[in-house]
Amino acid sequence: MKSNILSAAAAMLAIGVSFAPAAAADAVTACLITKTDTNPFYVKMKEGATAKAAELGINLKAYAGKIDGDSESQIAAIETCIADGAKGIMLTPSDTKGIVSTVQKARDAGILVIALDTPLEPLDAADSTFATDNFVAGELIGKWAAATFGDAAKDAHIAFLNIAPQEPSVGVLRNQGFMKGFGIDIGDANQIGDENDARISGADVTAGSEEGGRTAMENLLQKDPSINLVYTINEPAAAGAYEALKAVGKEKDVTIVSVDGGCPGVKNVAEGVIGATSQQYPLLMATLGVEAIKKFADTGEKPKPTEGKNFFDTGVALVTDKPAAGVESIDTKAATAKCWG
Repeated sequence: MKSNILSAAAAMLAIGVSFAPAAAADAVTACLITKTDTNPFYVKMKEGATAKAAELGINLKAYAGKIDGDSESQIAAIETCIADGAKGIMLTPSDTKGIVSTVQKARDAGILVIALDTPLEPLDAADSTFATDNFVAGELIGKWAAATFGDAAKDAHIAFLNIAPQEPSVGVLRNQGFMKGFGIDIGDANQIGDENDARISGADVTAGSEEGGRTAMENLLQKDPSINLVYTINEPAAAGAYEALKAVGKEKDVTIVSVDGGCPGVKNVAEGVIGATSQQYPLLMATLGVEAIKKFADTGEKPKPTEGKNFFDTGVALVTDKPAAGVESIDTKAATAKCWG
C-alpha cells in the first residue's frame, strides 16, 4: 500500500518536472527536490539549477512538495530519482529526520545527495550540505534588534513565529541564533522551547507562509498585547505578522526581524515593514550543487566543506536601512542588487 501511495505521489509530482533543454539522451541526470515550488526562495533555487544544468548538459528533473512540511511527496521524488538512475540529488528537506532513511537508500544506490539550505539530522546523513549558516543568520538579526532596542532590550516582549511543530534544523538554527544574538540564554542549542527568559511572550508556527504569519501573530497578541519585537522564520511570515499588527493599529509600535533576503522581503525592509533581515543566496546554492554533481559524475569526487565548518557556507548578509553600531550590514539598495524572487 505504501509503495502505491508513493507511486501516486510521484506521478503527481511529475507534472512539475523540468528538463535541461540541451540535455542529450545519455546525459547525467540530476534531481532538485524543494519544499515547495511557490516560495520565491525555491523558485530562484530552481532557476539557478536549471540554468547551470543547461550550461553543463545535465538532464535536470525538478520536484517539490505541495506545501512546506510535505515530506511524503519528497520521499516519492527521491524514489523516482533512484529509479531514473540519477547521479545526484539536491534536497531541501521538510522533515530533516524522517527523510534520512530514504536518503540513505539513494546514497546506497551510488547517488550523491546534497542538502541545500536545510541540513539533515544528522548532518552527515547527506554527502554534503550547501547552505547559509542559519545560526549566524539568526544571530545577526538578534544582534541588530538588541543594539536597536538599546537599554529597552531588557524589557522587550518578544514573539517567535517559527515554522512547524516538528521544527526542521533550519528553524532551530535561526531561532536559537536570534536568541543568542539578542542575549537570551538558549540552553540546549539544538532545542526550541527550553529557554527561561521573561521577555519571551510566546511562540507559534506559520508554515512559512503569509497566512500562517498573520494567524500566528493574531494568536500571540491575544496572549500578550504588549509584544514589541517579532522574530519570524522567513519574510512571508513577517509580511503576515505585519498585516495582523496593522489590523489592530500596532504596526508602528513593533519591530519585526526575519531571514531570507528575497526581493519582496528587501522591499518590505525599505518600506519599514521589516526592520532587518538576513539575506541568503539560493541561486548560488543550487548552481554550486549542479556543478558538484557534474564533478562527481566525471571524477567520483565529492564536495568539501568550507574550512572550519562541517558544511559549504554560501554566505549571509544583514539587510537594513537602519544600521546599528557594531553590527555589519548592507542597505536595501545593495541588497536589491542581490535579491531573488
